[in-house]
Amino acid sequence: MGSHPIVHVEIASRDPKASGEFYQQLFGWKIQTSEEMNYVMWQPEGSTGGGFSPIDNQGVRPHDTIVYIGTDDIDATLSRVQSLGGKVLMPKTEIPTVGWFAIFEDPHGGRLALFTGTM
Repeated sequence: MGSHPIVHVEIASRDPKASGEFYQQLFGWKIQTSEEMNYVMWQPEGSTGGGFSPIDNQGVRPHDTIVYIGTDDIDATLSRVQSLGGKVLMPKTEIPTVGWFAIFEDPHGGRLALFTGTM
């Protein structure tokens, strides 16, 4: 079944660049902006990093935090989600040169995402 580690965490933000500046000053996180993807990423030293997801982007709501779980096979994992009563909110979607992700909801309302890297 695999270990399925937490590989990425997204924090909702009204202003991702300003959030990056705030957390860089607060915690010393390394902040990187990908202009081509219009995405701000954060990386603490020695730990899992993530990004700031713009509120209103693909249904992101204020106070949302989405945890990304690593999987070797997104399609198989989404199939298992559905067989256990969950539902797919966003199907497997490519992130060019990075990998693929999908978002699902468990039967009790929790939302998580899946990620498979190209490497």
